[in-house]
Amino acid sequence: MLYIHQSTCISPQQTFLDVNIDVLHEPVENKLKVIEPTYEDIPPGILRRMAKAVRIGVGAALPIIKNFSHIDGFIIGTSNAGMEDCIKFLNQIIQYEEGVLTPSNFVQSTPNALAGQLGLLTKNKGYNITHVHRGLAFENAIVDAMMMLHDHPENNYLLSAVDETSAYNYNIDRLSGWYKKEVVTCEQFYQTNSTGSISGESAIAFLVSGEKVNATARLAAIHTLHTEEEMLIEKQLQYFLEKNLPAGEKIDLLISGENGDNRLLKYYTTVENILDDNITIARFKHMAGEYATASAFAVWLSCQILQTQYIPLHMLKKSIPQSNTKNILVYNNYKGSQHSFILITKEN
Repeated sequence: MLYIHQSTCISPQQTFLDVNIDVLHEPVENKLKVIEPTYEDIPPGILRRMAKAVRIGVGAALPIIKNFSHIDGFIIGTSNAGMEDCIKFLNQIIQYEEGVLTPSNFVQSTPNALAGQLGLLTKNKGYNITHVHRGLAFENAIVDAMMMLHDHPENNYLLSAVDETSAYNYNIDRLSGWYKKEVVTCEQFYQTNSTGSISGESAIAFLVSGEKVNATARLAAIHTLHTEEEMLIEKQLQYFLEKNLPAGEKIDLLISGENGDNRLLKYYTTVENILDDNITIARFKHMAGEYATASAFAVWLSCQILQTQYIPLHMLKKSIPQSNTKNILVYNNYKGSQHSFILITKEN
């Protein structure tokens, strides 16, 4: 269990600083790319040398760091951050025959480049770690933050997730059949009965601690599993809810990671069937696309919904009138084998 005090999000939608999630930005060539801000807080000399993943990750983190200078460490989840510069560096090795290579591509070619850059920019010598676990990278970062706060509840950590759509990972996933061949709009996203989804990316940051005071939301519980069996997902979710929901309470809102891929729809249908009929179901991947740490975008949306008690119409799959949204379940799966349940609740 941990408490979320602040959150920021750089995504393909209007989610950074002046937030407006009613407006939808359409994918271009089946790619939803982030809307990058001006990065006023990053010195131009440093910004010029930053890789995209590092740039958007630092851009999302700095507003929180600016408002709250005492941070005890950085905990990052990513799958493909740094991949673009990694490929550039490997190509240079061949091109220049292992001669004079660009140092910035080498330095920023690893997944932990963002965490390192944040530590250097803020002169923070605290806990600094990056989790790289494909579709469960952000979930493992959450578990790490929970364990740290269990031992040090008074500490504050920057919990973050970042992934970019590089030409390399996009082509690999496209050739593997994970992206749609036909052009898809946001309106058509869930209506196309075909394989694949659309590519996405984002950088999201949360200020978390073990202290309840002034928290906007509580991340109450998380569970992950590797399986392709629907029955196991059903059993694990039932156990998860029985264990973590207080007696007499129910899930008010399911935020589903449904991504338009008809091969994966069976998993989301299984989860929906387990829950009470009187539950609102919302979807988000028409806003952010499909990528390894997309669940972080769902957690950010959960914080917004709990604060405003408002869900945009374009997110709703099923709407049940209710006076108050208190308990939100986020269910996501990545490529049909990595699954996660995240329970987020409102703090009074």
